[in-house]
Amino acid sequence: MQRLQAFKYELRTDDQQERQMRRFAGSCRFVFNRALALQKERHERGEKKLGYAGMCRLLTGWRNSAETEWLGDAPVHPLQQTLKDLERAYTNFFARRADFPRFKKKGQGDSFRYPDPKQIKLDQENSRIFLPKLGWLRYRNSRQVSGIVKNVTVIQSCGKWYISIQTEFEVPDPVHPSTSMAGLDAGVAKLATLSDGTVFEPVNSFQKNKKKLAALQRQLSRKVKFSNNWQKQKRKIQRLHSCIANIRRDYLHKVTTTISKNHAMIVIEDLQVKNMSKSSAGAVSQPGRNVRAKSGLNRSILDQGWYEMRRQLEYKQLWRGGQVLAIPPAYTSQRCACCGHTAKENRLSQSKFRCLACGYTANADVNGARNILAAGHAVLACGGMVQSGRPLKQEPTEMIQATA
Repeated sequence: MQRLQAFKYELRTDDQQERQMRRFAGSCRFVFNRALALQKERHERGEKKLGYAGMCRLLTGWRNSAETEWLGDAPVHPLQQTLKDLERAYTNFFARRADFPRFKKKGQGDSFRYPDPKQIKLDQENSRIFLPKLGWLRYRNSRQVSGIVKNVTVIQSCGKWYISIQTEFEVPDPVHPSTSMAGLDAGVAKLATLSDGTVFEPVNSFQKNKKKLAALQRQLSRKVKFSNNWQKQKRKIQRLHSCIANIRRDYLHKVTTTISKNHAMIVIEDLQVKNMSKSSAGAVSQPGRNVRAKSGLNRSILDQGWYEMRRQLEYKQLWRGGQVLAIPPAYTSQRCACCGHTAKENRLSQSKFRCLACGYTANADVNGARNILAAGHAVLACGGMVQSGRPLKQEPTEMIQATA
């Protein structure tokens, strides 16, 4: 099978190279925003959306125009790739896989991509890579790059620049070493509980840093907006947010790797995290109830990273020859795993479960995981698959789909 994998490294650049990368990222952001504004204007006038080929012709005119001649200083392939990204964003919106494309802001997700591997030269022995109009860039070589280079993306995050090298290589069809099947119940008090009784405690990276983050945000509110001190304080907040996300992502990788290695099939609930974490504030005419408690629950849900855990399990199981099966989450916490009796009163508290029909008692999360496993067996016995409502991704966060 063909395996796509990305290798991410921190760049070690000089001041001139950083200035060039900021200009290139700014040029790509300008092209994306201008193309998006043009598409919106065409829609308001009742005209059809302009395709990628038509946008490329406009890009050529922008590069030759006296007003935007500075676009000619940026490499053309990353600019064209930006138009492809916009085209894919529209496709995902019409397929109801994502929201409508939004304008990009400076300093938020600055990046640009080189889609043509012929223009890229990788020298792993000397820990450097050649990119058009940037020259040779050195990077912190933490691991060996495997496979053939397909594309390269340069990313800016919290004042540091990173490079993501996507490769493709052939691997034999994997066969999972395990033959076991497990149900997984995701929660807030416990990150993940398996049907065999294994429990993974949550890391709660946001909860542990909430007070520090609030203190930094109070200090930011006292500073003059857009002043130098305001910019410094904002960078501190960004670094803390990045640290929180890195802690969560690292812990999820450890948990999902452990689960994926020990079980050939993992049955999970098809949770709609976006709907579960919606605000309950309501409107002025119809205000919500228990808004403060619901907002705290929303923060706890998002702090666990359920979607990221599922995404990691999916591609790791694919690489190991296993499978992830998603089942509807209805009544899995109220159903008795012993007799099948379903009632809201069966769950006495967050951790206690007692069946009113047969008297079966167990930990509520373990009982839910066993119900999830039983539902997975039922789906396999019927020969069907539960559709999750979205395509299964087969790559980690650092991976970028080749669009050339």
